[in-house]
Amino acid sequence: MNAQPRRQLHDDPRGALRRQSSPARPAARAAVIGLAAAGLAISALVNHRLARKAEQDNPPVGQFLNVNGVRLHYVERGSGEPVVLLHGNGSMIQDFESSGLIDLAARKYRVIVLDRPGYGHSDRPRSTIWTPAAQADLIHDALAQIGITRATILGHSWGCSVAVALAHKYPDLVGGLVLASGYYYPTARLDVVGMGVPAVPVAGDVIRYTISPVLSRLMWPLLMRKIFGPEAVPGKFAGFPKAMAVRPSQIRASAAESALMVPDALAARDTYARLKMPVAIIAGAEDRLVDAEDQSARLHGDIPHSSFHRIPGAGHMIHQTETEAVMSAIEKVAPPHGRNARLNAA
Repeated sequence: MNAQPRRQLHDDPRGALRRQSSPARPAARAAVIGLAAAGLAISALVNHRLARKAEQDNPPVGQFLNVNGVRLHYVERGSGEPVVLLHGNGSMIQDFESSGLIDLAARKYRVIVLDRPGYGHSDRPRSTIWTPAAQADLIHDALAQIGITRATILGHSWGCSVAVALAHKYPDLVGGLVLASGYYYPTARLDVVGMGVPAVPVAGDVIRYTISPVLSRLMWPLLMRKIFGPEAVPGKFAGFPKAMAVRPSQIRASAAESALMVPDALAARDTYARLKMPVAIIAGAEDRLVDAEDQSARLHGDIPHSSFHRIPGAGHMIHQTETEAVMSAIEKVAPPHGRNARLNAA
């Protein structure tokens, strides 16, 4: 008889406590969500302003082309047979500029360097998936606008994929290929999975406007040690505008290309033997980003008429650290050397 009332008396305070505290929980959650949203909004605003400041501090150094509705930024130096330089993922014209390769090549050749779509001051419309083939079409049409119908094409890193796509789709344009530190065959790359997240629609947009620029700035020294290692980052690389590279727009371009890296290599891996123009392959033997044996050495085996220069002690950024060697590779395939080599390879 007395048990039930005692249980009620015992339970009532808890029930009362629950009734009193439960309205506070949604309010607390709402406060946390509100603070998080405010933090993200502030971060996005700060990153937007930093991006605009980076563009003001690093104005275009060249000219612009409107190619099929896409605004492309490029520089041109020198005279003679055309040589086109295609930068890697996350990079831009200033990478080749700071390396000294543009000025070195311009002593003998007409050198054209483009900011690929989404990098530097070039646009990257979201209406297009910018595969190497799509970029090849754009660059082909851009070169046609400035009167180039035949050129030696150098690609570095991801730029090698675009260079190869150009050679396949427009063999009459590509008189010779220089492939530096490229990725040609699919491998298990867990790193590219994480790097591709900012390219995901909606969620990726939030990340690249808020978190990604901050993380990129924090990780920049570590990334530089990895891509240059085991060599030291040269002093001349100080001319590369880091602030441009960590803009949300450029992070999206870089993330999208990271996501395409393995699928593109999978699609292209059986096509290399069809390349008939002169091909010079060059890579750092100690590349920490792309294994030179698994990639460049294997490519050399698949293209019998190619040359392969493996640079002892060099890392991924060979155009920066081994500029003379990269210039020598250009001279191997560019006219007049390339013209003779093409006849021998035919």
